Amino acid sequence: QTIIRPPADLTWKSNPAFPEPSVENCALTGNVTEPGLYYTLVRWWPGFMSAPHTYTTDRFCVVVSGTWWCNSGADFDPAACVPVPAGSFVRRVAGTPHYDGVVRGHPEPAIIAICGIGPVNYALSDPTQPGVRRV
Repeated sequence: QTIIRPPADLTWKSNPAFPEPSVENCALTGNVTEPGLYYTLVRWWPGFMSAPHTYTTDRFCVVVSGTWWCNSGADFDPAACVPVPAGSFVRRVAGTPHYDGVVRGHPEPAIIAICGIGPVNYALSDPTQPGVRRV
C-alpha cells in the first residue's frame, strides 16, 4: 500500500516555549524522543536560529526549500553561518555542538527534512540561554 499525505494534510506544530513564528516541526513517522527511526520536517522562519545544542545520534538532513543557515561549535556566531541552499545534504554528527536557522531579512522560511534514530536527547550547550534566538 502507498500512503500519501499532500502538503495540506501535514500537521505543523510550534513549541510554545519559543517565540512565534520561529520554528515549527512536522512529524512524518517515528518520534525523536523514542527509540527507533524517525523522519520529520522542520520549518525555520527568517530571523530565528537555534542556540548551540547537541544530539546523541547522527541526524541526516536535506534542505527541501529555502536557504538554511548552519554552523558548528558551542559559541553562537550567526555571522559565521554558512548558507545551505535547497537540495543540499547536511549530516549532524552525534555529540557535536551546532546551531542553525534562517537569518533575518531572508525572504522565505527554510524547510528541512531530518531523519535519524531516536531518542536524540537534545541538549543545549548552555542551558541558561534560550533554545531559540532572534537574529
